[in-house]
Amino acid sequence: MTDSVVRPAAGSPRVSALMRVPAFWVVLAVVAAGGLRMAQLAGQFFTSYPKATATSVLLFALLAVPFWLFVSELDFFEPEPTKLLVLAFAWGGLVATTVSIPGGVALQNLVAKLGSPQLAAGWGAALAAPTVEEVAKTLGVVAIVLIARSQVNSVLDGVVYGAMVGLGFQIAEDIVFAVGAVALAGQGDQVQPVIATFLLRGFLSGIWSHTLFGALAGAGIGYLVVGRERGRPHRVGVAVLAVLGAWASHVLWNAPLVVDGLGNGALALLGVLLVKGLPPLVLILLLVRRAHDSEADYYVGRLAELDDPELITSGELEALRSGARRASARRLAAEQGGRAAASAVRRLQRAQARLAASPSVAPGEAAVRAQRAELRRLGHPEAAAGPVSWRHRAWTIAATAVAIAVLWVALSALGGA
Repeated sequence: MTDSVVRPAAGSPRVSALMRVPAFWVVLAVVAAGGLRMAQLAGQFFTSYPKATATSVLLFALLAVPFWLFVSELDFFEPEPTKLLVLAFAWGGLVATTVSIPGGVALQNLVAKLGSPQLAAGWGAALAAPTVEEVAKTLGVVAIVLIARSQVNSVLDGVVYGAMVGLGFQIAEDIVFAVGAVALAGQGDQVQPVIATFLLRGFLSGIWSHTLFGALAGAGIGYLVVGRERGRPHRVGVAVLAVLGAWASHVLWNAPLVVDGLGNGALALLGVLLVKGLPPLVLILLLVRRAHDSEADYYVGRLAELDDPELITSGELEALRSGARRASARRLAAEQGGRAAASAVRRLQRAQARLAASPSVAPGEAAVRAQRAELRRLGHPEAAAGPVSWRHRAWTIAATAVAIAVLWVALSALGGA
């Protein structure tokens, strides 16, 4: 899927240009309608449970920040325009959510009628929710393609937009579930059910739920758009398989499997999370890695053709190939020249990435040369990656230990609840 040609986009689209596309107004109207419905729902929540609703909005909004930063940084060489990322997030949070709430209920009722109430009680959420939600989220990526097709120029772009749609859906749905848990508890405007929902649906489940499902479906749409060296039936087939993969991952996540077989407690809950969440997590990480490497090879190859060490050295070419090497280059600069040098390396890397993706070389060259001069002034002329230091290893081990401790505390609290 990820071996298809990467095609540089023609710059960030202006709003005025988007307004000339008929699909833009259709998408805007649909998003506005979803926003109106969500505003009505939020009004009901704040009226009934003001403290719990405010707490849930704050917690899940904070949760969205690191996810947003991570997803938006996936495409380092050609970051997606913020306006389109916001639109994708809004589609997930406003459109896909408002469609999925009544649609899922209706489909679950249909399962009960065509099957049995027992089937609906056990498997209704696993069959109905993924079917409605994955289709609604995938349409968000299709909406981006319809209004700004030139911006989806690689499989990685499809991953980014799909993940952003999924993130918007995940945050909005989690807020709805958190307030619903308060109502179900029947103890008034309390925040304890919100905290429990945040730990389970946000902190624990957030890593491998809707953001990942959306990314997998988005990869298929991205391939459908850019894989033009293959025939249309092949591209459509890959896109359908990707969406089905997202649906199957969602079905597995919601399915009442291994829930009772592993018992209670933190270890049992961890086992359920790994059995259900690890397969799609590994799949999408491998997919993102391949898509990123394919795009990095293309753009680094364009920079190598310039054959000018003033624009990029051989060490910097290697550093730009991965996020880990770019971070290593910044750490080395910080050790040798302080924070100012690390910031200058980051700016140089950004300028080199823009140069690689720009159809016109001259403006990009000027920006790179300016950052090179700044690095020389700071006594660190090359942004090459350095060896992994003992300090970095120590920080990595400490951070991993803290993350495991926090995860264990959350699992213990939920497992004993």
